[in-house]
Amino acid sequence: MGLAFLLKSLLSILLLPPGNGLALLGLAGLYRRRGWARPLAICAGLLLLLQSLPIVAFLLISPLEQQAGPLREKPPADAAIVVLGSGLSTDAPEYGQDTANERTLIRLRYGAMLARQYGLPVLLTGGRPLQTSLSEAEVMAGILENEFAIKPRWLEKESVDTAENATLSALILKHAGIGKVVLVTQAFHMPRARLLFERAGLQVIAAPTGFNSGNEYRFAASDLLPQASALRVSYYALHEWLGLVWLRLRQ
Repeated sequence: MGLAFLLKSLLSILLLPPGNGLALLGLAGLYRRRGWARPLAICAGLLLLLQSLPIVAFLLISPLEQQAGPLREKPPADAAIVVLGSGLSTDAPEYGQDTANERTLIRLRYGAMLARQYGLPVLLTGGRPLQTSLSEAEVMAGILENEFAIKPRWLEKESVDTAENATLSALILKHAGIGKVVLVTQAFHMPRARLLFERAGLQVIAAPTGFNSGNEYRFAASDLLPQASALRVSYYALHEWLGLVWLRLRQ
């Protein structure tokens, strides 16, 4: 992990919930004698409240998930399925080793279904997180083979983020003569992942999974009450929106 990655992680903590609101509250507390400290503290509290409301979380994540939609057409026979890693649960006591976290397992399960349904080869991509002995790709490969009876053809084990998932996977696949991929990741992550894989020179067929928003939103009174699950959805959504803005600025 390089310095750039650590700085990027720190910036994410400060810009995304709940770190964004807590950082503003901390700033207001540090300069509490200043006239602007109280309004800043109020704004910070409102920011945390809004991000934890289900209705706000839906409005943030729904446009991302609707950009791709579920896979409905049969992929071409010369394509490969690419499943992106999304982190590990380290030293899981029930398994006695590192295993896939919830997000990674959701992607892996859907990728296994597509591989079985269409008979396409699978590439798993994900590097080694801190304090783990195996890469995400290696852990995913073990689960895919032992629990889903599907052997991946390629493992990309060096990437640390989605951009490197794309560039390093593209190198492997182009060397194998493959230019089309069925890309498997969470629906909210698909717009940014698709853009990065297309920039890497691959033709992308989106295969999103793990939708947080349905086809039609139905309001409930509880949507106006703060919920931890909504704060998590807001985190994912804002992470992707900021990532897309960053990509556009770099372009």
